[in-house]
Amino acid sequence: MSIPTEPNTAASDDVELAQPVAKVVVAHAMTGHSGSLGQSYRKAESPHARGPSPIDFDGLSFPSIGARERREDTEESRAARIEKISGAVRTIIECIGEDPNREGLLKTPERYAKALMFFSKGYEESVTHLMNKALFQEDHDEMVIVKNIDVFSLCEHHMVPFTGKIHIGYIPQNGKVVGLSKIARLAEMFSRRLQVQERLTKQVAIALQELLNPQGVAVVMEASHFCMVMRGVQKPGSQTITSSMFGAFRDNAKTREEFLSLIRRSGI
Repeated sequence: MSIPTEPNTAASDDVELAQPVAKVVVAHAMTGHSGSLGQSYRKAESPHARGPSPIDFDGLSFPSIGARERREDTEESRAARIEKISGAVRTIIECIGEDPNREGLLKTPERYAKALMFFSKGYEESVTHLMNKALFQEDHDEMVIVKNIDVFSLCEHHMVPFTGKIHIGYIPQNGKVVGLSKIARLAEMFSRRLQVQERLTKQVAIALQELLNPQGVAVVMEASHFCMVMRGVQKPGSQTITSSMFGAFRDNAKTREEFLSLIRRSGI
């Protein structure tokens, strides 16, 4: 994969980035939407992979149309959002041949609406707010690994779950480290959105690379996709493994093998 090498020129307001993002582009204001959706927002091309950077400039990360309005919801607008989803779920229940008025299903539309809001709560979070005050200086330049982080996400193609574990490692540079719990929270934030596993893996890797400018970052994810288990090829037990690596983990085979060996070990 070709990796752009243009110098970085922009930084976030909330976190002092070790390697700020390149090529800030001001997007034209979106039309046809109410409220703040009509405002301009900024996107940046990541210097590590094609596509928008996970380091946000306006309180969103990889923003989708509607994400800003959701982040800025009032209690009233959130209640209206849940009511709208509930109506759609009621229609779905009718369309599959069920009776939404029977006792067991009376509260199901509202329950599902609230559950879906939780499953997708990552749209309300951002990298910079998540990592605020979590970057530290420590005399450490060896590999740091947080492994076996449970993740739960929704496949954007069928909106059914895929679940698994993600393993994240990095090698600090210039003594810059991040709080360990924030690594797990970063994976949680990106997973609680409509996703594909390949993008989720890369988003976590790029975010850490741009936040810390470490010697290298490695992310490996293994997951089971219910769209393969419950429908389609119907293959229970199948696992999908994806990886994204930068710096020393990509360039140095011994470093990469050390990381892979450590995440395979059942105990340390």
